[in-house]
Amino acid sequence: EMEGENEVKLHGMWASTYSKRVELALRVKGIPYEYIEEDLRNKSPLLLQYNSVYKKVPVLVHNGKPITESYIILEYIDETWQNGPRLLPQDPYQRAQIRFWASFIQQQLFGSFYKLISSNGEEQEKAVEEVFEKMNVLEKGMKELLPEGVPEVDGNNFGVLDILVTATFGPYKAHEEVFGLKVLDPEKYPLLFSWVQKLNEIPLVKGVLPPHDKLVALLQFIKQNDLKPSS
Repeated sequence: EMEGENEVKLHGMWASTYSKRVELALRVKGIPYEYIEEDLRNKSPLLLQYNSVYKKVPVLVHNGKPITESYIILEYIDETWQNGPRLLPQDPYQRAQIRFWASFIQQQLFGSFYKLISSNGEEQEKAVEEVFEKMNVLEKGMKELLPEGVPEVDGNNFGVLDILVTATFGPYKAHEEVFGLKVLDPEKYPLLFSWVQKLNEIPLVKGVLPPHDKLVALLQFIKQNDLKPSS
């Protein structure tokens, strides 16, 4: 491919799980990109122009054309750069299964996490129950999807579910420290727990996860000021 044909920019935010998904995908594929950090309290005119509907990060800009919504960006990356590891399996049935669980993690599980982080008192207790319920469903589903257990993961077989699990659970220690809740319980969720341990050891992942202390400080700030975590 000729120089300048593939100009890739990512508008993101250092602690955003949604941004991290896209960063992981770009790195798995080995796609060079320029990263642009957005201040979500003072969004750049470009971000507002590129994502006029949601005004959120991440936005991938490929040769001047913006693509928004992290999961849609993952599929776009996989379809556009077909060399390098595939993020979704080629087989339509397998791909449908992966998409189903990707959607579950994003909508169901993440929705419950969001409630948990942004609620108090009785509402929070309900949210805790809901999170554990969804975690049970995910653990069971992953045991069925991966009957042999979690495969050895490296940069060459790093798929969409690895990306979502990393972005969602990778920084679990920071969340435990701030919210005092052990969501990724190794007793209850042995498969998910061992999967996250494996993922967190991969150099590619270590290079993307937000620094622990910095994330703890941000989460404490969100908690104390009763702010809604931004996507």
